[in-house]
Amino acid sequence: MNDIKNEIKEDFFEYLLRLGDDRLILGHRLSEWCGHAPILEEDIALANIALDCIGQANAFLTLAATVENNYRTEDHLAYFRDETEFKNLQLVEQPNIDFAYTITRQFFIDAFAVHFYEELSKSKIEDLSGIAAKALKEVKYHLRHSRQWVLRLGDGTEESHNKIQNAIDDLWMFTGELFFENDVDKKLIQEEIVPSAKSIEPKWKEVVESTLTEATLKIPDEPNTNLRSGRNGNHTEYLGHILAEMQIVARSHPGAKW
Repeated sequence: MNDIKNEIKEDFFEYLLRLGDDRLILGHRLSEWCGHAPILEEDIALANIALDCIGQANAFLTLAATVENNYRTEDHLAYFRDETEFKNLQLVEQPNIDFAYTITRQFFIDAFAVHFYEELSKSKIEDLSGIAAKALKEVKYHLRHSRQWVLRLGDGTEESHNKIQNAIDDLWMFTGELFFENDVDKKLIQEEIVPSAKSIEPKWKEVVESTLTEATLKIPDEPNTNLRSGRNGNHTEYLGHILAEMQIVARSHPGAKW
């Protein structure tokens, strides 16, 4: 890409991996509900959201491959990188313990994604802003869907309330990573290519706290910001299991077409 300075191409490539990996792993997690959701309508909804995430991942990883310009495609980036090479948030790799966990994880991510993609759609890199603008339309629906479920479960039965409160308490520690920034971010923010994740935190908190309050749920303590970040290739035990399942066909039959 001629509009990216050579000295920040490597940083831009890594940032695109982050974006693509987040949506790829999240999409895979959501796809695990296909045929297992509590009601048929929700089975279809989660499958559609998973497809949206995979489509976004495809767009980001295709752009990443273009920036890298090293004969790798989006498929190579998805299926032939190892665990430590993935840059996704630890939050997206957390397991589907039950429906409440899935909804809580999704809500935390959606509340960030809506504001993040809105800002990313202003990027001076046209290819990136175009992907973000399209994704924004999709994540607005995702947030409406996950927020409605948080309200229904939180202000529902005693059992549903307890289940989602447990999910919130367990997953809250991973939310601090949503606002992770390092030298890669600083360079790209300075070039007006990406927004500051930290600047989105107040908006995220407003959505999350108002929703949890309305759902009669308790807001945990401040997020743990001392995690070994997935952005640096540090992951929980769950990512390896996801990749083993997700990559098995491509690695068993490299170059196969069907």
